[in-house]
Amino acid sequence: MSPPTQLLTPRMAGVLDRIHRANRPPFHTLTPGEARLAYRMGAEILDLPRAPLPRVEDLEVAGRPARLYAPAATALPVLLYLHGGGFTIGGLETHDSLCRQLALRSGAAVLSLDYRLAPEHRFPAAVDDAWAALAWVHEHAHTLGLDGSRLAVGGDSAGGTLAAVSAFFARDRGLPLKLQLLITPGTASLPNTPSHRLFANGFLLDAASIEWFFGHYLDRHQRHDWRFAPLEADDHAGLAPACVVLAECDPLVDEGIAYADTLRAAGVSVQLELYRGVTHDFIKMGRYIPEALTALNACADSLKQHLAT
Repeated sequence: MSPPTQLLTPRMAGVLDRIHRANRPPFHTLTPGEARLAYRMGAEILDLPRAPLPRVEDLEVAGRPARLYAPAATALPVLLYLHGGGFTIGGLETHDSLCRQLALRSGAAVLSLDYRLAPEHRFPAAVDDAWAALAWVHEHAHTLGLDGSRLAVGGDSAGGTLAAVSAFFARDRGLPLKLQLLITPGTASLPNTPSHRLFANGFLLDAASIEWFFGHYLDRHQRHDWRFAPLEADDHAGLAPACVVLAECDPLVDEGIAYADTLRAAGVSVQLELYRGVTHDFIKMGRYIPEALTALNACADSLKQHLAT
């Protein structure tokens, strides 16, 4: 087998080389507070500049801080967005550029949620916040001039996990969810797939950091709870259509493919987008990685399609 680094695009390899030469300490060597600061400082260095929008508003949603991005003033459909960061880091600022791009390209409003983080708030606090926010948006979107009947949920990495789990909440509560947008999501209980082994070190999301994130978030016996590992849910039938965006050189890619297959087998409509030669978090590297722009457009097109009516 070829070394996994040969799978990388030249630009992706160059980005990883620059990150390596910067010699930043890995997250698993830091305290959660230090890791949050480090992530916030570097989160948008590779991302596109923050696009101006007619409406960017900080507000409170179901008791949590949130930020609304709207590309127009009319009654827009809305995407509830849940940021990545291993349930431990990340927030409104780290994903500001990404949310602006999704709003700008899709024509939908994007509502980014600042859910509670571990280890101060362990599992299932983030799940509870995501569910509460989804119910709030459905019920109160009209107070923001938005259309709560045209509703999507999405997220990247840990936020993708939360988005996938929120689709079950929508199904079981009868919320009219039009789309689940899952960007490089975690879906499995344990990091034991071939991609976890192949891309364990040197591909941005290292095995040690994954264990660090999960160790802060939940106890080992809780990893089989479907609210953490949606692959282990009993029944995937009747969930909202899914757009699943994956990166080839990502430890999470195998479980992402497995989840797409599981949804399809349950009769759920699935659009699977697999980007070759890039790593986890690539969608936030639009300044340097052309696949990020292609992926943003794919996300936007899916939102347009499913939120049209």
